[in-house]
Amino acid sequence: MTGTLSGRVALVTGGAQGIGKAICVRLAADGAKVVVADPGVGIDGRGGDASLATALAEKIGGAAFPRSIANPGTAEEAVAMAVGHFGGIDILVNNAAILRDGFVFKLEPADFEDVLRVNLSAAFYLTRAATGVMRDQAKAERGGKPYGWGRIVNVTSTAGLYGNFGQAAYASAKAGLIGLTRVTAMDMARSLVTCNAVAPFAATRITDSIKPQNDAQIAYKARALKAPASAVADLVAHLASPAAQSVTGQVLGVRGKEVFAFAQMRLAKRAVVGSGGMAAAFEEIKGAFADQSTDLEAFNTDPVV
Repeated sequence: MTGTLSGRVALVTGGAQGIGKAICVRLAADGAKVVVADPGVGIDGRGGDASLATALAEKIGGAAFPRSIANPGTAEEAVAMAVGHFGGIDILVNNAAILRDGFVFKLEPADFEDVLRVNLSAAFYLTRAATGVMRDQAKAERGGKPYGWGRIVNVTSTAGLYGNFGQAAYASAKAGLIGLTRVTAMDMARSLVTCNAVAPFAATRITDSIKPQNDAQIAYKARALKAPASAVADLVAHLASPAAQSVTGQVLGVRGKEVFAFAQMRLAKRAVVGSGGMAAAFEEIKGAFADQSTDLEAFNTDPVV
């Protein structure tokens, strides 16, 4: 144990499996008390196995919340558990995600809504519940003066930045997390609570579920499976540490030993519509148009591991 996060309390959603499990283990190793929130569902959000969260919590000396946090009431209960068991909540990692793919002209509306509810709405519900407590902790100077323990990390995806075929629901939710990250960082700045988004590249149930349709996707999957989930946990642990107090509102990525800072949506080119009309204005700005590469194409290179 490093002791870097000694005294702090973390809540990690999707914490009993894959990247979430690696994050829980690392935060606990650094001294945090961890609430493992995970109903143990499959990657499609169906089924459930409460024993996964319970077993991990026992192993790392934390507490288990083996229920879905995809509604406001249970999100509040999860935060209340953290406060009741360990005295506060200092670190929130919104990692829970499900995947139901389908081309936009075939995707069932119910599947789209379920993915948004788990991957995006749940993150808002928990953030809403946790930030209220964090604001009070800031006023009480929990951990010392000035308050510097409040951390929120939203696990997004490059699918939300680039898009990918057949992932309308997943990409929409992950893109929404970036907006939530930006606003949370702004709303919590006065309380010295940071909020960042992390786009992970690692061997997970999601990468394992990829069914390659062409050579490029075959190569991408093979490369993605080389990157360990522990590298993602390392980045999250750093963002939770005192060393990252000044880092907020950022979209970061990690792939093995590589760390990325992603550009965010900003004005790229401006033109004034004149006598040539809209067509002429488009000629001026089209050089700034984004290409249509997918995230699989953009990162189809060997990771540094």
